[in-house]
Amino acid sequence: MDKIDFKKEWKHLYAPSAKDFSVVEVPELRFLMVDGHGDPNTAQAYKDALEALYAVAYKLMFLSKKAAGKDPVLSVAKDYVVPPLEGLWWAETHELFTTQRDKSAWDWTMMIMQPDWITVELFEQAVAEVQKKAPTALSKVRLALYHEGLSVQIMHIGSYEAEAPTLARMHTEFIPQNGFVEAGKHHEIYLSDPRKVAPEKLKTILRQPVRAR
Repeated sequence: MDKIDFKKEWKHLYAPSAKDFSVVEVPELRFLMVDGHGDPNTAQAYKDALEALYAVAYKLMFLSKKAAGKDPVLSVAKDYVVPPLEGLWWAETHELFTTQRDKSAWDWTMMIMQPDWITVELFEQAVAEVQKKAPTALSKVRLALYHEGLSVQIMHIGSYEAEAPTLARMHTEFIPQNGFVEAGKHHEIYLSDPRKVAPEKLKTILRQPVRAR
């Protein structure tokens, strides 16, 4: 069976322009999620969160492939590419997250999107099987729905530290000039593996939920 690649299926969500901001309507989607706090570059909690997320995500992909065609609920399910890592980011004050960039004070929810046929039963089975490897943050992984709705987004090409000018244009120019106000947490989608891609070539979707003023 062919693998479904959601980045290709939903190009309007996962392949925005790197030159111009776009406004999209993001539907309610299912995610594996882990909440945490601290500098993503140094916090052990962040490393543990990613380890647990990926362990469950890949186990679910294998279980889905195995179950397809055997379970009536999963009869239409196909093999799929594990979607990219995503993150919601915020801090107690706007300055800590933007101008001061105090990463030690950041809160985050790291997540990986799941196909709509992934059931609670499959999730629980995946967690039980991954338990044998005992990822530290496994108990913090949850399967939940997240409805982002109306959002502004753009593709950022470059290092994570170089996002500031683009974010400034998004928040101080495009959003207010188009009659929107911020209505949710800063969202990033990581399309590149920083272990394999040079910082200046990293591709990251920067997304901000909004509402009409």
